[in-house]
Amino acid sequence: MNPLTEQEIRTAFVNCTKGEAKRLSVPRDLADRPWGDLDFLGWRDPQAPDRAYLVLGSGEGPVGIQLRSSDAGSWQTRRSMCSLCVTVHTGGVSLLVAPRAGKAGQQGNSVGAYMCSDLACSLYVRGKKDAGVGSRLRESLTLEQQIERTVVNVEAFIARVTL
Repeated sequence: MNPLTEQEIRTAFVNCTKGEAKRLSVPRDLADRPWGDLDFLGWRDPQAPDRAYLVLGSGEGPVGIQLRSSDAGSWQTRRSMCSLCVTVHTGGVSLLVAPRAGKAGQQGNSVGAYMCSDLACSLYVRGKKDAGVGSRLRESLTLEQQIERTVVNVEAFIARVTL
């Protein structure tokens, strides 16, 4: 993924108002992010732990979505799999819900998926971050195919938000 500026990130959001995008907490360590290892930029809001954000770089420019997490108690002790990168965590997967873009979102419609709570899918797939014993299933796919699957899953989730 190509490095993004704070302005590019703020203008990328499709499922919140411009005011909400202007007020959201963008990571301060953008320059230190491992951009070459990221398929998308994902982070939690340190001031509001139930909020998360995901920005995918695409040919038409970055697309960002805001997310809300479910109650922490529902996932802390269960072993679950991320639907984006297929990493298994004990207590590291959350149901993240995104309001749909446009009129559907204004009517309260949303889309959800189980994702790595820290949104570090790219790093788990590449083995740069460890989710513990048994977190990555033995697969016949190459690393490139696993990365492609993760990107396709993120694109599909964003497509469900923007439909």
